[in-house]
Amino acid sequence: MALKDITLGQYFPGNTILHRLDPRAKILLVVFYIVALFLAKNAFGYLLLAAFLTAAVLISKVGFKAVIRGMRPIVFIVIFTGVLNLLYTTGAGEPLVSIGFVRIYREGIRTAIFMVLRIMLLISCTFMLTYTTSPIRLTDGLESLLGPLKKLHVPIHELAMMMSIALRFIPTLIEETDKIMSAQRARGADFDSGGLIDRAKALIPLLVPLFISAFRRADELAVAMECRCYHGGEGRTKLMQLKYALPDYGAIVLGAGLCAAVLLLNRFGTL
Repeated sequence: MALKDITLGQYFPGNTILHRLDPRAKILLVVFYIVALFLAKNAFGYLLLAAFLTAAVLISKVGFKAVIRGMRPIVFIVIFTGVLNLLYTTGAGEPLVSIGFVRIYREGIRTAIFMVLRIMLLISCTFMLTYTTSPIRLTDGLESLLGPLKKLHVPIHELAMMMSIALRFIPTLIEETDKIMSAQRARGADFDSGGLIDRAKALIPLLVPLFISAFRRADELAVAMECRCYHGGEGRTKLMQLKYALPDYGAIVLGAGLCAAVLLLNRFGTL
């Protein structure tokens, strides 16, 4: 797996209906989708959610390759989670497979499949949010949705800004890491041979230059913000004002309808 496969935080410019949606509507739609994922209890619910995500990828024109490439870094976590649920979920009746202390039940297979699907769909839907929303609009959307917390003196603007900057700099740090690894490989470093522990030890020399680069970028960003007289959200105005349109309301209703549909499938579905 190459570092360039990590696509979290990247933005793919476009002019599709998903790109044009209000960021607040997209955030709420993702929240509804995540809620529906955790509500789903049978195969019909997961099929509906997978179909919905497939339609979103097609409409956004981001492409399935970008989503699949972004999923590669978590393949080990997904497989590990599936195996744990497969081996440690017990059920009624006799096990389907019994080899020593390993016992696999029908319920374990069902739980493992659903858990793997849940993780993959969950991460893919969050990818779609960052793929179709620029960091600035994402910051504005988060700040607007969390606006009521300002009455409790919660620094909403600063929190939204930090989250946006963190997402924005993930691709930058990954690119910087790739450059450092290439430079150290040219000097004889070996990151690919040996076992898992040996590979982990080989990555330790990357930490010092990577941290230095990260702190340098953070300092440059702080200086740039101070030069532009940035002082937080108090008294600031926005160039682009967020306004809900009909498609935005439709997206929110669609998200709520998705949750309702999953609940209905849980009630009447049997798989």
